[in-house]
Amino acid sequence: MTATSRQNRCLFHVFDGLREGLTHFSQPSRVALVYTIEPDDPVHIYDPQYLLRGHEPMLKKLYLDTRAWRWADLTPEDMRRFEVRNEPNLHLTGLISYGGRSRSLAYQMWFTEHHPDMCSTGPTERWLEHAVWLLSQDMANIDVPCLGTSEYVLREYATHAVRDHIVDSRSAVIGWDTQIRVYPTLDSVLGISETFEEGSWPRGELVFVEPGAVHRVDFIARFPYLEQPNVKDYKHVRKLLLSVEDSGRKLVSDGKTILGIAVGAIPKASIVADFRGGHGFVCLDDMLVCSFFDGRFHSSTRKAKLVQVEETLLETDMDPDDGNALFKILASIVHYAQERRFGCTLVVDLNKTPIETAGQHLEKPLDLRQDYMLELAKSLSRVDGALHIGRDLHLHGFACLLDGQAVPGENRARGARFNSALRFTAQHPDLLTIVVSADRPASVIQGGMELTAQCDWKPLYGYVPSPPTLADYIK
Repeated sequence: MTATSRQNRCLFHVFDGLREGLTHFSQPSRVALVYTIEPDDPVHIYDPQYLLRGHEPMLKKLYLDTRAWRWADLTPEDMRRFEVRNEPNLHLTGLISYGGRSRSLAYQMWFTEHHPDMCSTGPTERWLEHAVWLLSQDMANIDVPCLGTSEYVLREYATHAVRDHIVDSRSAVIGWDTQIRVYPTLDSVLGISETFEEGSWPRGELVFVEPGAVHRVDFIARFPYLEQPNVKDYKHVRKLLLSVEDSGRKLVSDGKTILGIAVGAIPKASIVADFRGGHGFVCLDDMLVCSFFDGRFHSSTRKAKLVQVEETLLETDMDPDDGNALFKILASIVHYAQERRFGCTLVVDLNKTPIETAGQHLEKPLDLRQDYMLELAKSLSRVDGALHIGRDLHLHGFACLLDGQAVPGENRARGARFNSALRFTAQHPDLLTIVVSADRPASVIQGGMELTAQCDWKPLYGYVPSPPTLADYIK
């Protein structure tokens, strides 16, 4: 096997592990790499799923029109064998990136998708940072037979990425002198999240406070030192969460035991686990870090962003303020259904005069700009059938039946609610429907087509061709 072939195998193992790991942590994710092995080598790119298509002008400007990104006053000989000097996020639109320089790989910059529903880009950046380090190591040890281990490390890196982000963020606030160990804290969060109490999921906040800052916590009830429950006793902690469920109170821990119950503000750099039934969120103070469900950490906010709805409303002749208000109304109802895990359908009528629908009509439409009317609409969304919402920001009916002729693209695996919306919108092009499934996904449908449908990316194979130069890629 030639040196170039071995280098390509190193690249593929790291690439594949990174792509699969990020796909499990976020939505299906693509990955790309721009790199040079020697300082004066041509720039190569590995982008088999065309993540960087559309960014060619910026890539040309960054890497071909200038040499400023190359080593400048630094040479590989100035660095130790396994030293890596990081290159920060390039902040290209819709992308997260992170890179580095080393003796074995003069320059590398990894890219992946910035999904719109991410809690934070921090864990993903730490993931890319670790890919930089592993690829540099593999290139330095290219004759070692066990190079594929990097792939397995990156595939299962979710908890480590979350931990690395929390550690870096806390150290920026309080320094490295900390007593809370983040790995055991995250293990406790996942353990408690999977512990039932009388058949119910945990709800409420558990706050991990730095021991040196406990005196700043406003306790309303504190446990004696010898009676403080161990945070690893998941069943006991789950029972104590009942005392803070659906309230402004929170359980407080120093990372080892449960100290008591508190209210009010919490000290800086505290780790907050917000349990919300079958899922929850990890925060650093009031900043979202990630979500957790099914025994794993994820990047998702678990809220539909409804980007397609927002774009459609912008293209109409509606007043921008009314369009913005309508979008907030729709998002509020969708998020309500997702949080409570029930399915519903919203028919958004963009006609100036609302169409007639088969369902329960109202003597006087409900003005959804009024908070109490919006709350009523949320409750009505639980009734079988669709809500009929007009461009006038009023609810014109509920329990509406959607019918129509069969259309291409129907999918029996998606159920009657989804397929009825396809048929109905095919006959009424000025309507938009939002279908929320009980298992959380939301589909936006217009003209008999799903606007939120995702394409399957081209599959990758074990054979790795030599990556092209960036100049050829741009051509």
